[in-house]
Amino acid sequence: MTNLNGSVLTGISSGLTNTYSILANAAGTGGLTLESLLSTRNNPQYANTLNQSFANYIQSNFSTMDKNKDGILSAAELSNLTNVINTTGVTQSQLTQMGASLGYSNEQISEIMAHFSDIDTNGDGRVSVSEINAYNITSAREKKDIEFKQKMASDMSIMYADDSSSKVDASSSVLAYKFLK
Repeated sequence: MTNLNGSVLTGISSGLTNTYSILANAAGTGGLTLESLLSTRNNPQYANTLNQSFANYIQSNFSTMDKNKDGILSAAELSNLTNVINTTGVTQSQLTQMGASLGYSNEQISEIMAHFSDIDTNGDGRVSVSEINAYNITSAREKKDIEFKQKMASDMSIMYADDSSSKVDASSSVLAYKFLK
């Protein structure tokens, strides 16, 4: 499995914060309105600096993020969202919408999604840093267990010879050479 680590949560929080900063600065007001967000997204001046995936996430979730329903997404409201992400984790939807912006390929995102329920041990629909770390440790241990089992001798009679053998044959065991007279 792809090694999912806690930096994905930090990356999402940072991406949202950076994108919000660009959008809010372009708006020139004390916050971000949906109208100013759309205007900035369509402005070619911001084509190279604005992460469209994060901007799309903010646009799609604007009404949910605007907690006081005043039509302005404030820095405090965005900070609240990033605090929730950092403390309680991300949902599958959030990871799908913003994960590719963090450098994860579609294949990696698909693999993470396939294991999302395994990672989400408390069943709250979010994966947190502690759940990710625990999953990575469990996965690494399982991988080492499999490697160990594959390296174990599958037939110990090769090492010690068969007990029913009446004479020691040089080819019957790895240790037979010690007992040849």
